[in-house]
Amino acid sequence: MSSEGEWTVGRYLATRLEQLGIRHLFGVPGDFLGPFLSIMQDTTAVRWVGTPTEMGSGYAADAYARVRSADCPPDRPDQGAAAVAVTYSVGAFSLLNTVGGAYVEDIPLIAINAGPTYEQWLNFQAVGLLTSHMSPRRESNLDVYRQVTVDAQVLSNPGLAPSQIDSAITACLTERKPVYLEVMEDLWHAPCEPPQGELRAHARPFTTRNQQILDKAVAAAVELIHSFGTPIVWAGEELVRQRLEAELLQFVESTEIQFCTTVGAKSVVSERHPKFAGVYNGKASLPEIYRTFQHAGCRIGLGTWSTSKNLNGEQSIGDDWIVAARGGVSVGAMYFPDVQLGRFVPALSAALAGRTFADDHFALARAAGLDVPATTAAFLDSLTGGDYPTELTYDSFFQHINEFLEHRATGGDPDAPSPFTVVSDAAFALLGSMNLRITERSGFLAQNSWLSIGYSVGAATGVALGRQQPLKRPMVFVGDGSFQEICQELSTQVRRHLRSVIFVLDNEGFYGIEQMLVAPCYFKSPTSDGADFYNVLHPWRYEKLAEVFGSEKDRMHGFDLTTHAELDALLTDLADPTNDLNHAPVLARIRLGRHDYPRALQYKIDENCP
Repeated sequence: MSSEGEWTVGRYLATRLEQLGIRHLFGVPGDFLGPFLSIMQDTTAVRWVGTPTEMGSGYAADAYARVRSADCPPDRPDQGAAAVAVTYSVGAFSLLNTVGGAYVEDIPLIAINAGPTYEQWLNFQAVGLLTSHMSPRRESNLDVYRQVTVDAQVLSNPGLAPSQIDSAITACLTERKPVYLEVMEDLWHAPCEPPQGELRAHARPFTTRNQQILDKAVAAAVELIHSFGTPIVWAGEELVRQRLEAELLQFVESTEIQFCTTVGAKSVVSERHPKFAGVYNGKASLPEIYRTFQHAGCRIGLGTWSTSKNLNGEQSIGDDWIVAARGGVSVGAMYFPDVQLGRFVPALSAALAGRTFADDHFALARAAGLDVPATTAAFLDSLTGGDYPTELTYDSFFQHINEFLEHRATGGDPDAPSPFTVVSDAAFALLGSMNLRITERSGFLAQNSWLSIGYSVGAATGVALGRQQPLKRPMVFVGDGSFQEICQELSTQVRRHLRSVIFVLDNEGFYGIEQMLVAPCYFKSPTSDGADFYNVLHPWRYEKLAEVFGSEKDRMHGFDLTTHAELDALLTDLADPTNDLNHAPVLARIRLGRHDYPRALQYKIDENCP
């Protein structure tokens, strides 16, 4: 063990994590990793959060980074990193999926892989001796992680380790993407120099040439807006990742342009904002939003990613689009490279100074004869509450949840902060939850591009630990197939009394989204066309898992819900902070029909099933 005054590679890395504001390190322990965890425990305030699976630890770290990034000071978006640690090969390859998701979705994640000793590698090199977890390909772990990180390093020399650690973490903060540190076991206690200074993101230089390209992009955008008129904004993921919500608000409020968001940017600002017009998700948008968005004169994408889950059913954007994302700006058929989003948004706002677009797009669309509500406000209000059928359906369930989150979760005070952060999984859960009205900025998380099923259950751990002041309870919506991937992560939440609320959407044990994507006509006719056999799951009594993971000391509550009356009773208890139910995690099985689906996917049936 290191003495208090001695600096070792293990203490150096642990201290750098602590300096970033990281207070929880997620992972699965192993023999190569153990020495580092002991050093970290003895010398820093970073605490170990062991999870049952490497995927679960990766999901937790991903969500921890998301909420920390969202909650850090806007002028320090580089303070939102997270870290995860595993053991060589068997742990690292299990973690790879989650780091891949963080890479795709721009999440600053530090992946630590504890490897065999330098001595063991020399033995292998000399006589071919393989020990635990080793592969005959010495760079096997490094090679795969190079594909999903912006920097990947192997630490084998304690003299070089500090500079390698610093350069990798700096790349993580600057690029907002994962990095990889593979540390040989005999380095943890090896002496090294102490840390020097603070690690921060490095701003990309803004040159005279950049200014010229920015000016051209803005001029072209203004010309397009003037040509097509009645613009609508489509706010996207990069506004969230780069903490540009203030710039978005300034833009829409100065121009009075209404805005939709992508699913990935849902709740970039409060969805009670008077200019908010819903979530646009291609043909999977609610029909009223789709018609209204398409009816606009032109569309302005700010930080939006063109993905299959942001443009459901749409293959391309058109000449009446402006899209500023991924380091450049497209204006119709023109492209302007190396334009920073944080500069483009205020520059476009300044160029439009004096001109406002105070139109209500729903009113315009209705006046043009489209079947939409009279106003945006009327439409958004219609998504909350109302009459419910007796039995639960996807749409009626989320309508009921919407009413709860908007009016009951805060004790009836519309200005009170919500006690929940919504976390949605992929598939039907995401398509149902995307239309919840989230009243607080950054009150919704989903892995919208990578779409690894089961993400939400592991992510709930990271949300709960990342949002303890003020305390937020994760409210999770996850399909039964997704849940079966990673149900054991509930044990971490029970063990740490994290009080998550998990709704498992059980449509009679069926991969509904896979069936919809491959053979959607199944949902139109009760007769199978034979394509459903591989989408059938083994039925679980999900509510009984509360007895499996809970104990008298560490409790968990399980519920089996079929009707809206049963759901309402549970929501009433969840809204009461004095109810004993709210001192432990809650798992609720929501029973749905196998042929039920969110109406957001109606277009799949209309287009494919005569």
